[in-house]
This record gives sequence, C-alpha cells and structure tokens, in this order.
Amino acid sequence: MADLEHPKNIYKTGTTTVAIMCKDGIILAADRRATAGYIAFKKAKKIVPINDFMAVTTAGDVSEIQLVLKLIKAESKLKDLQTNRLSSATEVANLLSSLVYSNLRKMSMVPAITAFLFAAHDHDGLHLFEIGPDGSMFPVDDYAADGSGSVFALGVLESTYKKNLSIEDGIKLAIKAVNTALQRDIYSGNGIDVVSITEKGVKTVFEKELIASIEA
Repeated sequence: MADLEHPKNIYKTGTTTVAIMCKDGIILAADRRATAGYIAFKKAKKIVPINDFMAVTTAGDVSEIQLVLKLIKAESKLKDLQTNRLSSATEVANLLSSLVYSNLRKMSMVPAITAFLFAAHDHDGLHLFEIGPDGSMFPVDDYAADGSGSVFALGVLESTYKKNLSIEDGIKLAIKAVNTALQRDIYSGNGIDVVSITEKGVKTVFEKELIASIEA
C-alpha cells in the first residue's frame, strides 16, 4: 500500500457529509469514497461514534482523522473517569476542536487537515456543532454539510429543510442531499451511510453500497 505519510500519497475523504437537526434527533449522512488523486478506497466509513450518544462525520486527511478520533475517544473517556460523570456534548466538542486546532499548527511536512460535524444527545438534549479545519466550532440549529460535495448537498437542504422534521423525513432528506452531491462531485461516491442520534443513542438507519447512482 502507498505510504500515507508521503505528501504525494495522502489519502483524503474528499467527501460529502450532511447533518440535519430533527424534532427528536439528529441525522448524520456521508458517502464512502476515499481518494489519493484517484479512487483509493470504496468502503470508507465517514460516520464514527465517539461513544453511545455522540458521533461525528469526517472530512480531510485519513491518517489525521484516524489519529484525532483515537485521541478524542481516549481523552473523553479519561475525563469521564476523572470527573465520575459523563462529559457533556459541549465539553467533548470543545475538546475535539482543540485537538484540531493544535494539530493543524504543528510543524509537519503533511498538513493536518480535518473537519467534523459533531452530533450528540446528553442531559441537556440534542447538540450539533460544525468543527472547521482551523479548529473553529459553531453550533448548528438546522443543518450543515461539509466536504467537496457540500455545495450540492446544501442546495438540496436549503430548498427542502423544514423545522421540526421527523426522524423518518430527516433520513429521506439526508439521503437525497448526499445522493445529489454524488451525481455532481467526482470525489464523492460508492455508497451512503446514515446514522441517527436520539435519546436512545447512536444508531445506523441506512446503508447502501452504490455501483451506479440511485434515486433517493
């Protein structure tokens, strides 16, 4: 396999990820394609649970994403043990944004480019944050999209999204938004995964491998 650390062989999730705030939960959706100037991997999982009630979508350099996710899982679990309570969504999101900020500013031949859509349910309810490649963190109360296909997904979301969507309608909208991006963005493709985050936890609600385009 090609060297992930060589600047000319960096695997990226040039990507379409979507997050939708619904009445009783949050929907996360993403494609499956990873690239390195070509289609390098067709089964990349870009929605990753942090714990039973928190999950993120991922975009950026694959090796950096994997490192950041290992750190955030370990650090948040350690914090829970030290404080003898579950960390809040805001605390974990702030920790994640701090990791992104610090990693980007380390001297390296390979830029540490990552971005996340962070969704969670805690004792205060539902939370959705957009964490940028520079470590910035913004709360989201409706929807967000990230990655190379995000402009196409946002076109669907802006024209279709309504407040207080049901989980079922949120799933349908997320699939439509990602599928639209798949038709236009050459760096997105090969499948769609959809996850819900509710008071019952993180749950996979849709998985489809794509050989050809589908109608959402």
